[in-house]
Amino acid sequence: MYSYIKGKLVEKHPTHAIIDIGGMGYMVHISLYTYTQLGDREECMLHLHHVVREDAHLLFGFMEEQERNLFRQLISVSGIGANTARLILSSLSPEELVEAIVHKDVSTLKSVKGIGARSAERIIVDLKDKLEKTDFSEEILHISHNTIKQEALTGLIILGFSKVQAEKAIDKVLQAEKEVAPSSVESLIKEALRVL
Repeated sequence: MYSYIKGKLVEKHPTHAIIDIGGMGYMVHISLYTYTQLGDREECMLHLHHVVREDAHLLFGFMEEQERNLFRQLISVSGIGANTARLILSSLSPEELVEAIVHKDVSTLKSVKGIGARSAERIIVDLKDKLEKTDFSEEILHISHNTIKQEALTGLIILGFSKVQAEKAIDKVLQAEKEVAPSSVESLIKEALRVL
C-alpha cells in the first residue's frame, strides 16, 4: 500500500523511528541495520512495508530497497513473522543473511535469537533458489567480496608487503575458500598472513 516515507527524523531508537510529515508523527519499525545507517540525519527516506493485523497497522522501514526485499522474502517463509524478520535483519546484515542462505549456513541463522535449526533450514529451503536467481544475491555477494578483498589488500600493503605479494596471497586464500567467501577483512588478512 505504501512505498516510502520521507520527512523529518524526530526520534530514532534501535527498534523504531518517528518521522514527522506535515505535523504528524509516524512510528516506523526499523532494523538495527537501518538504525545504524540513519546516523545523525535530520531528514530521511525509508522504503516501507505495511503490515495490517487485526489489532494494528504497522509500518516497517528500510534505508535500502534490497533490505526491504529481503524482509519480504523472509516473511513469505512459514513461521517467520514481521518481528522475527526484523530481528534477523537486526542480527545479520543483508550481505551476511544472503551469504548464509546461499551457502546453507544453518549455524549463522541459528545464531539469531529465536531461530532454531528447523526455522533456519526452512528459511534456506524456501529462499535459497529465489535468492540465487535474483541479481540481488550476486550483486551483494560480489560487492561485499570485492570490498573485503580491497580492504584486506590495503591492510597487507600497510603491514609492509608488496602489492604483488599481497594479491597473490589473497587470491590463494580465496581460491582455497571458493565455497565459503571470507566473512570479514580481519579473517582474510589472517589467512593471507599464513600464506605469506
